[in-house]
Parts: sequence; C-alpha cells; structure tokens
Amino acid sequence: MWRSIAIKSRQAAHSLSAATSYNKVSSASHFSNWVPCQQNLRFLSNLSVNTNDTEIDHSSHGSAQNNYDGDDEGKVTDTHLHNFSPQADINEVSHHYSSENGDTHMDNFVQRSPDLAEEANTQIHGEVEGHVDYVIDADKLENVLSLLQSSTDASLESSLDNMDLHLHEDFIVKVLETPLIVGDNLIKFFNWAIKQPDINVTTRLVHPLVRAICSELRKKDAYALWDLVKDIGEEENTVLNVDLLNQLIALFSKLGKGKAAFEVFNKFGDFGCVPDSETYHYTIEALCRRSIFDWASSVREKMLRAEALPDTEKIGKIICWFCKGDKANDAYLVYLLAKEKNKYPPQPSVNFLIGLLCQKNETVKLALEMLDAFSGPKRKYAIKPFSSVIRALCRIKDLDGAKMLLSKMVDEGPPPGNAVFNSIINGYSKCGDMKEAIKMKQLMVRRGLKPDLFTYAVIMSGYASGGQMEEACKVLSEAKKKHSKLSPVMYHTVIRGYCKLEQFDKALDLLAEMKTFGVQANADEYNKLIQSLCLKALDWERAEKLLEKMKEDGLHLNGITRGLIRAVKELEDEGIEKEVGAEA
Repeated sequence: MWRSIAIKSRQAAHSLSAATSYNKVSSASHFSNWVPCQQNLRFLSNLSVNTNDTEIDHSSHGSAQNNYDGDDEGKVTDTHLHNFSPQADINEVSHHYSSENGDTHMDNFVQRSPDLAEEANTQIHGEVEGHVDYVIDADKLENVLSLLQSSTDASLESSLDNMDLHLHEDFIVKVLETPLIVGDNLIKFFNWAIKQPDINVTTRLVHPLVRAICSELRKKDAYALWDLVKDIGEEENTVLNVDLLNQLIALFSKLGKGKAAFEVFNKFGDFGCVPDSETYHYTIEALCRRSIFDWASSVREKMLRAEALPDTEKIGKIICWFCKGDKANDAYLVYLLAKEKNKYPPQPSVNFLIGLLCQKNETVKLALEMLDAFSGPKRKYAIKPFSSVIRALCRIKDLDGAKMLLSKMVDEGPPPGNAVFNSIINGYSKCGDMKEAIKMKQLMVRRGLKPDLFTYAVIMSGYASGGQMEEACKVLSEAKKKHSKLSPVMYHTVIRGYCKLEQFDKALDLLAEMKTFGVQANADEYNKLIQSLCLKALDWERAEKLLEKMKEDGLHLNGITRGLIRAVKELEDEGIEKEVGAEA
C-alpha cells in the first residue's frame, strides 16, 4: 500500500466534477504549506499513482488513501527525480505530474495532513511493493558538505559519526557530486560511508567519486583513488566497468604517470573488463608521453589483435607518438589496420610516417607502397611525401624505382618540382651515368622548369669525378649564361677536377674568374689549391703568391699549410745546394 501526504485546498479554483479528480489550487502561495517539498525534497523514484481508483474524502483533514487493484495501467511513475537539489523548483515537479495526469497543478497530487506534518519534516517513507523511498535532509546534507569543504584534519570520520546520519545511496551520491570538495575528503567520506550498515558498494556510488577525482588532476588523490578501486575490484569486481577504468587511465596520462596507467590496463582482466578502443588509446598515450615505447608496443600489439581502433583522429595521434619514439614499424602496422578498416588517419600523421620510413633503407619500400593510397586532392598536394620517397630511393641507389615514380608523378600528380628532378639527377651523377642525368635535365626543361645552381653543380661534379673536364666546363659555361651569380661549389668542383689532373694553370684561372660571377673564394678553397701545388707540383712559388692573395682578401691560411710551403721551399733549396756542391 502507498501512503501519501495531502494538502487541503483553502480555496478551490474550480468545482469538482467527479470523485476521482483532485482539488485544484490556483494560488501559488499554497505551496508554502508543503513543507517536505521545500526543505526536504522527497526522492520519488518508483512512485506510482493510480488515477482511476483514488478516492478523496473532502470532509476531513486526514490522509487520503489510494487503493491499487494491481493493474499497471493508469499509473504515473518517475524514476529521475533523485538528482534534484533540496531546493528544487516545485513548479518543475508540478509540471511533470500534471503533464502525466492531464492536470495543470501539483496541488491535485497531494493534500495537507496536519497529523503527518511533523513526520514529513524529517523523513517520508513511501512503500510500493516493498521499495522504500528516502528523503534528503537538507540541514544534515549542508552540515556534511560544510564539514567536507572545510575539514583538513584526521578527525573527519569521527565528526561524521557524531552527526547521526541516516545514510542511503541517494545521500551519498549527492555528496559525491557536490563541487568544491577536495579529493582527499571525498575519498575519506566514501570509505566511511561504505562501512555503514545497509550500504553496499555499487557502480552508481563509484562513478561520481571517480569523476570528481579525475577532474582535479592531483597526483596524490589519483593514487589514493586507484588504491581504493583496486580494493573494490578485489572484493566486488562486478562493480567496476570499462568506462570507469578508462577515466583512471586518462587521469594518469594527463598527470604523466605512464607506469600507473599501464598498471590499470593490466588489471582489466582481474576486474572482469574487456579493454575497448579508448582503453588502448589512453594507455598508449600515457606510455608514449613518458617515452616508455617498449610497453606501448605491447599494448599496440593487443590493440591490433583485438582490432579495437579508436576514431581516425586518435589513430593519427597513435601513429605520431610511435614515430616520435622512432617506432616506424609499430606506426606502420597501426596504419595498415586502419586502412583495412577504412579509417584513414589525418594526412599530417601519414606524411610523418612516410618521412620516418624513408630514413631507413630497409623501410623505404613500405613508404613507397603507402603512396598508392593517395588519390584525388590528397595526391595533388602530397608533394612532400613523394619527394621524401624519391630522395630515399636515390639514396639506396634504386634509380629505376625513382625514375618510375617520377613518371607517375608526371602522369597522375603531384607535379614534380626542381627538388624531385635534382634528387634523381644527383643520383645518376654520383653513379657516373651522365647520359641519364642529362635526360632528366632535359625533361625538367620541357616541363617548364628552370635548372637551378644545384642542378648544374651536381652535373659538373659527375663529369669532374669521371675526369671529363671539358664537359664539366661546358656545363659551367651554360650556367654562366643562365645565372648572373654562381655558387662557390660550382667553381670548387671544377678546380678540384683540374687539380686531380694536375692542370694547375686552368685551376688558377678559374680561381681568378670567381669574383666576376659574384663568388668569393674562401680559405678552404685556397688551402686545398695550395696543398695541391705543394704536394703534387712542388710549386712553392705559386703557392706563396696565393698566400699573398689570401692576405689581400682578408683570409688566413692555417699553420699546417704554411709549414708545408716552407718545407717545400727548404727541400728545393737543399736540392739546389747539393747540385752546386756536386758541380764544384
């Protein structure tokens, strides 16, 4: 049976038309007589009212008795009012019930009973099929909150004991959901509360505590919460769930505590929980933030085995974390599964991975394969990853592969620029295949690109390395026509080529010509030429002339080369003296 509190209407706004209807009160001031709803808002979960079988005695001030016939039809239930604050707006409750019963006033729901007023001020018991509803005592709630918000000593539990609280789950949840309470006090209150009679640890109790602690980002409270959760999991592992544990892992990740996050991850099985995509994401994040990449790799392996990938943005983050840890293979495996599941990571993370794969010779082919996934606008603007792969192929001397990729770029995009052509031209020049190098240069010109100084320099270097100085000079002449200012590298390349062939006169002519094209010879240039003159030609006289020219240009020769000039000169003087002595 259900027992209610009724408020008698002082002045009826409308006449009663049937025995089954309620009195309607037009004046809002009548709510002041409903003391329990203003000060101690009742939790009306599972409350039912049968509008068809209810009778009201209008001649008495006693409680109205509702009779149920066991039929659920016509009952009004509400299971969501337990989150209302003690000062909840009565109009909101009135609107809820009036919308359910077709009435317009909350006054029709209850009638005041003077003999129940004292009982209503403290606690209301409504029994529906054995269920007991409780009321939150606003004064006691305020006392508890005041204590938790101000107490910093160890006597918190004894203070709570002295309050003579009648605890129930709704009261505890209300306390845990109240802001501005330090995490340490919340944990102490929770530990005290679950030790009380008739209070069982439930998921509904644990969740608000976890949310509160996770919002504060305090290391001490985080570890205290984890110890509490472990104890709960060992006693009642059905209380914990994946969402709760994920919040803990995310908390440790934000605090930079990778090992603690990994410990939570490893406890999933003990708590009867199965990791989801968010679990793997937060755990890998926590470990990579602390550069614990080996442990992160083990989590990655389990994630791929379970095929539990988060959304594309988080996949991109995982790929970048592994790339930063130089774990290109781990990142590539994540990328492969994402591609298989049609979850394409953001383009910057893919470009990052391609760049890392290109750094190691054994993974260049993997980067090349990744380019096949580029299409449409992605391919049009993907010049950076394509250039990285071209350079890597040239580095490992796979020039045929680089040339083939260049052809695809010409046909399908992205359009290759000078950097791509220069990489291939440089590769062919280093290998001595000058015929292919010139072909690439010609293709470059046909596509409307202008060979730059680097283009000419690498071709000249290829010719000079093969002793083809005439061809190298032709390229230098072409560069003079196309560019008014040349680079020191171009002259340095040809000068060294002439020195190798011991054609020092031509080398000195080029050195004198450099200023004409805006190139200033540096100390290293003079140094190497002087060494060649001394060691190969034993020509210390021209070496001394170069030394004087260096002084005029404000350059200084290192001591070793200066000593070399003196040594060659003394050696020649000794030879002359010996010859003179022999003749005498």
